[in-house]
Amino acid sequence: MAKSPAASRGVLFGFVAYGLWGLFPLYFDQLASASALEILAHRIVWTFVLSAIAIVVMRQWDNVKYVFANRKVFVTLAIAGVVVAANWGIYVWAVVSDRVVDAALGYFINPLVTVAVAVVALRERLRVAQVIALLIGVAAVVVLIVGYGEVPWVALGLALTFAAYSYAKNRVGPYAKPLVGLGIETTVLAPFAAAFIIYLQATGTGTLVNQGPLHMWLLLLAGVVTAGPLLFFAAAASRIPLSTLGMIQYVTPVFQFVMGVLIYHETMPSARWAGFVLIWCALILLTWDSVHATRKGHASEGVEAA
Repeated sequence: MAKSPAASRGVLFGFVAYGLWGLFPLYFDQLASASALEILAHRIVWTFVLSAIAIVVMRQWDNVKYVFANRKVFVTLAIAGVVVAANWGIYVWAVVSDRVVDAALGYFINPLVTVAVAVVALRERLRVAQVIALLIGVAAVVVLIVGYGEVPWVALGLALTFAAYSYAKNRVGPYAKPLVGLGIETTVLAPFAAAFIIYLQATGTGTLVNQGPLHMWLLLLAGVVTAGPLLFFAAAASRIPLSTLGMIQYVTPVFQFVMGVLIYHETMPSARWAGFVLIWCALILLTWDSVHATRKGHASEGVEAA
């Protein structure tokens, strides 16, 4: 059966979203003269500004009012904002600190962490293949800890914060439009981020205006860089099944891993390779199980319909 135009566009939007996220190291590396906290502050402020403008243009004020009137939804989005800011901060720090491969590992681990969150928070029962994949993932982390002599906190931090963010967004998905959700999340943090930027500029430690016009514009475009992939992701999620989107998500860490090894020449000792190979095996098993479960579900629906 041929794909519908909407589904084809959804797949394209998904590849664009994850492809852009995968190219983020090239962008943030150009801002290395600024601290990770300064870059994070600009990312929050300009994403808030862009979201606010887009909400006005697209006339989504009714949804904004609804969110502010619904305390549970608002608090959940506020928590999501704090969590995603932590994710952004860890990621930026990893890039400017030449740890792009660690960031890639985090997004490879993320699907496994998401499954674990589903068990703990949603009390979902795991299939045998999912249990085996999780155990392989744990073994990979142990191998990395033994090989490095330290916990891979960058990778685990990125995976945990993104899984927590995804969980929070899942809880408010029916109540807050993607653009409104992003606007509320950054609204909570924007005053603190703006105050920090003003402080840096007032004390002469900020880099907005003293590193040349390219650096300035890259900081000012942080909102577009942040919101763009999120909007493509939202467009994809509304057109294609989550199982398809789940397979496309590996584009991001693959891009980052290739850049970390081939462009930034980060070292790959045997322990790191072993850890990555174990993670890839776990992901192959998890993906196979997801596809198998989806096909089985469709087959059951077809039998019931008959």
